[in-house]
Amino acid sequence: MRIAILEDEPTQMSHFINTIERQLTVGDEPVVCVPFDQGEDLRRALRRETFDLLVLDWNVPDLDGVELLQWLRQMQEGSVPVIILSARASERDVAGALGAGADDYVAKPFRPLELAARIRRLLGRQQPAVAAPVERFGAWAFDRASSSVKVEAHDQAPGWQQVLTDSEYRLALALFRNLGRPVSRAYLVECIGQNGEGPTRALDTHIYRVRTKLGLYASHGVRLQTVYGLGYRLELVAEANPKESS
Repeated sequence: MRIAILEDEPTQMSHFINTIERQLTVGDEPVVCVPFDQGEDLRRALRRETFDLLVLDWNVPDLDGVELLQWLRQMQEGSVPVIILSARASERDVAGALGAGADDYVAKPFRPLELAARIRRLLGRQQPAVAAPVERFGAWAFDRASSSVKVEAHDQAPGWQQVLTDSEYRLALALFRNLGRPVSRAYLVECIGQNGEGPTRALDTHIYRVRTKLGLYASHGVRLQTVYGLGYRLELVAEANPKESS
């Protein structure tokens, strides 16, 4: 789980990060908070990186949280959840932020358990709040206990199961959890347990192994594509119907 936080006050930033990482860590699922103290820096990052959630303070220098939110909703496809945090608590301010595209609004000073609960609710759209032993994506079933992926049989192909290494399992699960969405290299590097700012050559090796082991090709109904300048996207491939083309 990768969360970007926009906040220009160091003490508040530290409080946010400690709260989120303490409250949201489940088992061995890492929670990575990426701090930003200027809106323009986060906007540049959003052009090349992906996050599961954005927590934006309204009042920051240069580009505030609501202005950044408006840009995000206008310029980028997708539905990354956004929480606006602000000392403003009037009904007009809350309505304005929600109207600009925020998924939720939390007034400062925030209550840690409430903030964590709101984040879990939003992330529930993409992944479970509690790591399930088996996660299913159509015919694909990820078994955490054995680090394996099982593909159900269908009319044209038998079922099969593939055991992965821990890093490969994390990488494959991240791709399926973001099915249809581009995922940045930094995001995926952190999924395999490395620093997102370090060398990413190992990621290419893991991508090759996952693609080969799981057969992520159009002939199997899915396709893993490189997204130039960003990372990768796993997408479903519609099967052609011979009867319709005749």
